[in-house]
Amino acid sequence: MDTPSGFAATTAEETLDPSDWADVRVLSHRIVDDAVAYLRDVRERPVWQEMPGDVRDFFTASLPQSPTPLAEVYDDVTRSVMPYPMGNIHPRFWAWYMGSSNFTGALGDFLAAIQGSNLGGGNHAAALMDSQVVDWLKQMLGFPQSASGTLVSGGSMANIIGLTVARNAKAGVDVREYGVAAMAKPLRFYGSDQLHSCHRKAMEALGLGNRALRRIPTDAGLRIDIDALRKAIAEDRKAGFKPACVIGTAGTVNTGAIDDLQALARLAAEEDLWFHVDGCIGALIAIAPENAHRVAGIERAHSIALDPHKWLHAPFEVGCALVRDGASHRNAFAVTPEYLESTPRGLASGQWLHDYGLQTSRGFRALKVWMALKEHGVEKFGRLIDQNIAQGCTLARLIEAEPTLELTAPTSINIVCFRHRGDGLTGEALKALNTEIMLRLQEEGIAALSDTTVHGQHCLRVAINNHRTRREDLDLLVRETVRLGQEISKSGAAR
Repeated sequence: MDTPSGFAATTAEETLDPSDWADVRVLSHRIVDDAVAYLRDVRERPVWQEMPGDVRDFFTASLPQSPTPLAEVYDDVTRSVMPYPMGNIHPRFWAWYMGSSNFTGALGDFLAAIQGSNLGGGNHAAALMDSQVVDWLKQMLGFPQSASGTLVSGGSMANIIGLTVARNAKAGVDVREYGVAAMAKPLRFYGSDQLHSCHRKAMEALGLGNRALRRIPTDAGLRIDIDALRKAIAEDRKAGFKPACVIGTAGTVNTGAIDDLQALARLAAEEDLWFHVDGCIGALIAIAPENAHRVAGIERAHSIALDPHKWLHAPFEVGCALVRDGASHRNAFAVTPEYLESTPRGLASGQWLHDYGLQTSRGFRALKVWMALKEHGVEKFGRLIDQNIAQGCTLARLIEAEPTLELTAPTSINIVCFRHRGDGLTGEALKALNTEIMLRLQEEGIAALSDTTVHGQHCLRVAINNHRTRREDLDLLVRETVRLGQEISKSGAAR
């Protein structure tokens, strides 16, 4: 037999498996021990710290050509990666709405990587677990068993999935075959002026354009104005557009405001609109015993986007799109080439999960969610949501009680918007003071906050989506904000 070009008959075959499994076992035990300590002691470390120049330079090294012992590779990680995280697992990380992970979920991610299954579908255990986790999420949100869903990377993709199904269901033509140009009337989608930016991206990706998404004003509580929405729908019909979908928000990114989902469900039924809920922040309030009433009506949605890596605290990344009409969901994405046809038995006899989204190759995201839910039970996760909402209310009261601070928006759930009053400062000077407070809180490793603008006012924003946060952390935040405000004002550092 001829030897393939470039491959000598005497060349030893290679593998990525270690030459000595015993050495790898020892190092792996060390890594697990370090990981336990990393989480156990997280409260003792800075929330965030700037990387020194030599650490930044480490990431400019050229492509490795030859081997490095695994122990040395891990030493590089411990020196240059682990001490400089974004910080979202820390109890005082409140900058963005992310979730704070959990150790069991991390073990799940490790085991998923070890098993190495591709969740495009097929007849194997990981695929069944993927479907089981989707079923559990349907139960949490009050969706019927007949509904479908898919695990995705996160909320942005989950919203795109739901809105794609909405577009196709309301297009009036086979938009997959003929495209959006074949529609008799341009579609209109509606959401509040507090809508997440991923919805603009969705409109653009779906070929509808940003102007297809009409932003509706909000009320004093920053919830969508139902009367203004009804008026906008009537105007668009008269102008020759086809109102297609209303997007309700269960927890806005700026303040956590929750639209009146029951009123939106009624309006959508009256106007024959698809009702989509962006629940990436607040959908899972449905499992919280003290606060579930806040998202009443979410179970009436045609589709929901949610994020298990937020209030189920799964390690990044895992989102979920749920669609009430399973047939419409599959019809929006399914393609069956001959190399992906089902067989009556064997590996290809299982369900093809890629028929419900854009990815053909899909990671085993379900295991980390499944393991944590099995360990703790859904009731504990519900109590943790109630705990974060109570902490949001506590922080709001602490701010109201402090003369130098003020709330800048109503605190509806667990997002608190406030600012330092600044001793008579206004406009850009007041913004500069609060921005400097935020940056110093980060740089001193005390707490990670973000800032935003609500009703034209710049403010600091605290999003308490963290199972490690305690009352003492909130007291510390208020105390340090007051201290930094005094120091910056005296030094004139905020310019």
